[in-house]
This record gives sequence, structure tokens and C-alpha cells, in this order.
Amino acid sequence: MRYRHTTRGKKRDPASSRGFSLIELLIVVAIILIIMAIAIPNLIRSRIAANEASAVENVRTITTASVVYNTTYQDGFPPNIGVLGNPGAVAAANCDNSTLIQQGLALPPNRQSGYTFAYTGGDGLSPQANGCANPGFYGYLVTATPITVQVTGTRSFCSNEPANIFFNPTGITPPTEAACMALTPLQ
Repeated sequence: MRYRHTTRGKKRDPASSRGFSLIELLIVVAIILIIMAIAIPNLIRSRIAANEASAVENVRTITTASVVYNTTYQDGFPPNIGVLGNPGAVAAANCDNSTLIQQGLALPPNRQSGYTFAYTGGDGLSPQANGCANPGFYGYLVTATPITVQVTGTRSFCSNEPANIFFNPTGITPPTEAACMALTPLQ
């Protein structure tokens, strides 16, 4: 005769129960949500700070490139931001494609790191240099505006031919050189 082994009526050992209870799972989810609530705002603030630092450096790069263009080609400051870059088809740099800034800044929509960059010539046209398609200007205004204020950046930046960088804490772009110079200078 065979003996049948059954588990009916036997008590389970507490160590042998498997899985988590609903309360334990809810506690773990609550802890994860608390950590996320603390970490996400800091992550967003650090991303905005990184975008703003990149925007300031790009404004500085465009400003430096404008001064180099003026000195190198004797055509005044560039007629537009596009001549500071090189579309790749031109082998040698010239006053129409000077290869002084990277393509992301030189080609429309002129966006990089959460900011849109603009360049406007001003203070009248300078005498056109030989071989240049367009005459340059005696002055300029470079602006960097956040694509979405409070998401990609909080401040807008601007600079002109004295090469000082100014900022607007509201993110609104100054329309003129005078409006730019009335803003707070970046230290």
C-alpha cells in the first residue's frame, strides 16, 4: 500500500510565503514618488543653468567672430549671421562664408541648447570690401532668447560691438542696441 503525502491541514512556515503585501508595495511606491518630487525640480534647474551658460558662450562666440570678421575682411561687422558660418560647399573661407562659427548658429533656425540666436546689423553700412556680396555694418546686436521661457531658459542675453553681454531676467529679447545696453550687464 502506498502512502499519499498531502499538504492539507499543514500550517505554512512564515519564511516560505512569497511576494510582497499590498502595504509594502504602496510604501515603496510612495518612497519613489517622494524621491522623484525632490529630484525633478533640481534636474530642471540644472538643465536651465546649463542652457543659459551655453547661450552666454554662444553670444560671446558670435561677438568674437564679428570682431574677427571686421578685422580680417575690412568689410565692417558682418551683414548677417549666415556669413559667419560655412555651408560646407565653399572650400576656402571668404567674406561671404567665413567659417568663424558652427553651423547650428549660422543656419536657420539658429537654435542651439534651448535658445534661438539672432544677429542684426546696425549703425549704418560700412564701405563694401572688394569681393564681398554685401556690405557690412558699423555696429551689430546679437541676441539669445529661450525657446520656451522657464523650460529651456529663464533669461535672454544680448551683446553689441563693445562686446559686453547683458541679460534680461524675464526672457524678453531687447529689440534695439539701446534697449540691450539698458539691461543689467553679466558679471
